[in-house]
Amino acid sequence: MRIAIGADHAGFPLKEQVRAVLERRGHEVVDYGTDSQQSTDYPDYAATVACEVAAGRADRGVLVCFTGVGMSMAADKIPGARAALGTSPDQVRLVRQHNDANILTLGGKFTDAATAEALLEVFLETPFEGGRHSRRVAKIALLEGRAETLLTTGETVEPMARSLAEVDPEVWEAVRNEVQRQHSGLELIASENFTSEAVLEATGSVFTNKYAEGYPARRYYGGCQFVDVVENLARERAKQIFRAEHVNVQPHSGSQANMAAYAAVLQPGDTVLGMNLSHGGHLTHGHHLNFSGKTYKVVPYGVRREDEVIDYDELRTLALDHRPKLIIAGGSAYPRILDFPRFRQIADEVEAVLLVDMAHFSGLVAAGLHPNPCDWADIVTSTTHKTLRGPRAGLILCREKYAAAVDKLVFPGTQGGPLVHVVAAKAVCFLEAMQPEFISYQKQVVANARALARGMAKAGFRVVSGGTDTHLLLVDVFSKGIRGKEAEAALDQAHLTVNKNTIPFDVNPPLNPSGIRLGSPAVTTRGFREPEMLEVAGLIAEVLGSLHSEETRQSVRRRVAGLAERFPLYVWRMAPAAK
Repeated sequence: MRIAIGADHAGFPLKEQVRAVLERRGHEVVDYGTDSQQSTDYPDYAATVACEVAAGRADRGVLVCFTGVGMSMAADKIPGARAALGTSPDQVRLVRQHNDANILTLGGKFTDAATAEALLEVFLETPFEGGRHSRRVAKIALLEGRAETLLTTGETVEPMARSLAEVDPEVWEAVRNEVQRQHSGLELIASENFTSEAVLEATGSVFTNKYAEGYPARRYYGGCQFVDVVENLARERAKQIFRAEHVNVQPHSGSQANMAAYAAVLQPGDTVLGMNLSHGGHLTHGHHLNFSGKTYKVVPYGVRREDEVIDYDELRTLALDHRPKLIIAGGSAYPRILDFPRFRQIADEVEAVLLVDMAHFSGLVAAGLHPNPCDWADIVTSTTHKTLRGPRAGLILCREKYAAAVDKLVFPGTQGGPLVHVVAAKAVCFLEAMQPEFISYQKQVVANARALARGMAKAGFRVVSGGTDTHLLLVDVFSKGIRGKEAEAALDQAHLTVNKNTIPFDVNPPLNPSGIRLGSPAVTTRGFREPEMLEVAGLIAEVLGSLHSEETRQSVRRRVAGLAERFPLYVWRMAPAAK
């Protein structure tokens, strides 16, 4: 943990002992003083440490003064700080379990070094219980925001609504378990990521209560003035990021974005060229069980057998032979950068509309690490999660000539009112994608994927196409006599989450294919870099090398848990623990 500590002159000797104990236990300690027994004022140190903890820059805080009481009083003036005086292990255990205390205060006059160490151990190891206590801690936060109003108006404090744990214990338990799963395992599914807390907050906002059929300034419902604000923010930010002429941010998913985009330029029965699913395409690019394959005449294209890269010569031949009205570029398991100029040239040659589905690599595009399809395509679709790290939803960008048709096919063509809370979260996600740190993150995503590919190759596994240019890679596990389904199951038991996946020219059926797909976005969000990715590759290889060994899985689970603790997720702070 990162722990902020502070003390006045009376608490200085014990503070020095506390720091030594914490450092010996492997914690990162940030000492805000004081640095001697010269007289000082305890509120100064209390405020500094409390602000660090409340802002999330420190996981916990420890404060020491003569009695510990003054530090508690001062620290608790900072909203979000919950400081509690520690007097005994049992008392400290209760303030963690029931009050989610995030700052421990100690009295230097009454606490010796051995007692302080015992109190620290309980303070740092005891989890918050949540349940009914979550409601009470939430009321503390509510009081912090309403204090001035309550003082000046004399309002009474009304009881809060019942918590999720009280209303629906079964759903609450599922949420609690999912928090545990996300925190303690490693997500290596290429299409998954972790949103920021700001995106999560917007997704759970009161905009979920609002119906808003139509578009800004053209709604079929009243009361949409603030809906228009967030939708316009989302549209303008996306236009700026991707240099798009027109943007529609209302699609509920990538699949619905594709459905509306296709319908804007096609009629049922029209011919479409889409990438073969088993070569890296997506269900919505023409699979026979999907709406795309049922509605349109789809001609699949794929990769060359010798290098598993798109065969652009074959693509051109198919286009000339079938004269499609639409060519789809993009996929869900293709690890190489797409040649958009070549796609554009072929589309122009047969007078086809070019659509790029950038759902997987849109974050790389936003960071300037992948060619921008908006410079070449007529229509671009995307999801807003995956590498873009926003809410689970869809997006359409297009040239102005297609704007009216696209908007009409989203609403009222394929869906009703937008999910306004999700649109608000998209706006937040796009703003985050415009920050310099987002570029650094995406550079690390690519570096981590390449490191993972190197690690898997070094372990003796064949990596499809020889590596990756993006955030994902395909591993041919059948080259080791393993099927994708059993590889996925074994890794899941070791808390390494991957998905089985077909590989080009797969000799096995889709439900138990020859490959697994791996991705770096989620673990990069946790803070992983190349050394950790090589370690992950080694863990994967260890599990697959002893596929039926429970002892191996247990050993890997323990090391995965260690990695997870080194790179904790913010969701762990939100864990609703046992009632």
